Amino acid sequence: MGAEQPETIATIVAAHRAGTVTPAQTVARSYQRIRDHRDPAVFISLRNEADAIAEAEKLAAREDAASLPLYGVPVAVKDNIDAQGFATTAACPAFAYTPTHDSTLVARLRAAGAIVIGKTNLDQFATGLVGVRSPYGIPRNSIREDLIPGGSSSGSATAVGAGLVPLSLGTDTAGSGRVPAMLNNIVGLKPSLGMISTAGVVPACRTLDCVSVFALTVDDAALALSVMAAPDQADPFSRDRPLQPLTPFPANLRLGTPRNGQLIFFGDKKAEAAYGEALQRWTALGATLVEFDLEPFYETARLLYEGPWVAERYLVIRNLLASAPDAIHPVTREITAAGARLTAAETFSALYRLQGLRKVAERTFANLDALVLPTAPTVYSTAQVLANPVELNSRLGTYTNFVNLLDLCGLALPASMRADGIPFGITLLAPAGRDAFLASIGRVFHVDTKLSLGAKGVAQAPLAPLPASTGDEIPIAVVGAHLSGMALNGELTALNGRLIEATKTAPDYKLYALQTTPPKPGMLRVEAGKGAAIELEIWSLSASAFGKFVNAIPAPLSIGTVRLADGRSVKGFIVEPEVLADARDITAYGGWRAYMAERATA
Repeated sequence: MGAEQPETIATIVAAHRAGTVTPAQTVARSYQRIRDHRDPAVFISLRNEADAIAEAEKLAAREDAASLPLYGVPVAVKDNIDAQGFATTAACPAFAYTPTHDSTLVARLRAAGAIVIGKTNLDQFATGLVGVRSPYGIPRNSIREDLIPGGSSSGSATAVGAGLVPLSLGTDTAGSGRVPAMLNNIVGLKPSLGMISTAGVVPACRTLDCVSVFALTVDDAALALSVMAAPDQADPFSRDRPLQPLTPFPANLRLGTPRNGQLIFFGDKKAEAAYGEALQRWTALGATLVEFDLEPFYETARLLYEGPWVAERYLVIRNLLASAPDAIHPVTREITAAGARLTAAETFSALYRLQGLRKVAERTFANLDALVLPTAPTVYSTAQVLANPVELNSRLGTYTNFVNLLDLCGLALPASMRADGIPFGITLLAPAGRDAFLASIGRVFHVDTKLSLGAKGVAQAPLAPLPASTGDEIPIAVVGAHLSGMALNGELTALNGRLIEATKTAPDYKLYALQTTPPKPGMLRVEAGKGAAIELEIWSLSASAFGKFVNAIPAPLSIGTVRLADGRSVKGFIVEPEVLADARDITAYGGWRAYMAERATA
């Protein structure tokens, strides 16, 4: 793995596990690439290199390091997401603050072995799809320097495209995790609403915001999502949407394409031709293309900036608008200030219209597996956007603005490199909860394009085989350190465990914090009416993996039968009652995650 080549998460983790490369060497290589790249606009703040290397060395010394799914992977985080040790600016110095702890999703990444090296640039307050609205400069597009980088997650996308890091986080309200992915020839995964916690994320529109993932391959993006996806008590918009495993390419795939004449490319014939070629590729892969009516989706898109959701953006910065309006980028200020003028009547009118459009979307998907659309209709240079900032920005959202309003999940994929050296991409869209399905078909399409990864001209590796499902899988309920994103979750993922669902016990259990390192809980069944429903996750393991897992469980924990809220019984963690004299009763928290979150803030 030479200094000039980007690597995928898969190759980095494999090298760390094999011992051919150390996490410290990987982190040092990221910093060298950042120096060689010579673009100060990518990162708003960069961690001290010696500190990051020291963390990598400490990580490698852990006994469980090799089991961590993101073992030693350098990560960049968009600077509207809290990460301890960095200021959060949202690309507005006057708004900046220093968080006291990680956002939930950054904590989960770190628990999975990732090393956060910096905070990336963005269109101020995540308002824009262009990447040019920041006082910290305009990151260079990693493919062609005259093009905009795309936004609002400009720094995160260019960092992955340029091979500085293999994984970065963005946010996506109207396309900010998809448009810059296309512009930098990388994968942009926009999960279902609420699947990744937004606790510790500066809002754009709280009801629509998603944390998104940028990576070089679909498998890498899906892995990162699996680490972060889990309900979170700290986020009132969090939803219980378990991530399913990836599956083989289906035999009868039905993909929706817009009716003749409904597509808009703003005169860009090369983009139109590239979309046609992408559809031919899907057909060659065995998909059936089915026409659908795109007009209700366009109508939904118009609601985003013509309707009341602009008021959500206004709420985030209204104090700054009142006290220091000149501290806000002039284009951002113009767009956001309009949110103050909306009435409650206009808001309800738009909500009623949206509900009707959601029903239309439901009917559209009744006989389709997914939609396949251009990620953006065309591409602009930085000079063009600076000369016409609002209109050209809005054009880029043609196929993205409606997605979160309709609660769809999305996967932006590189599709081709145009003859003029401009990347073209498509986006797959499906109803919420179908994230793994989109990844399952998207990974096959991306590899079939034979496109190189990002901007560095590195060939894609063949698709990794999916874990075989033997049909002998055993469910197991976990309540503590083995939960998604927690300290010991890597023990499950290393055994190819997969998350089946997040649920609760019957209301007759007590939960205790044991005196162990790392901290663990013990759960005990008590008399009916004397306990509570405790949050847990059900994971599935093969019979052999289940045996290995259970044999490694240390006393005073053991595996017994746990009764769930819906009456089912499943094998799960219980505790030997004689050790509870020294343990703290934490039943009132309702679960280990809530207890640990409060402990982190105490």
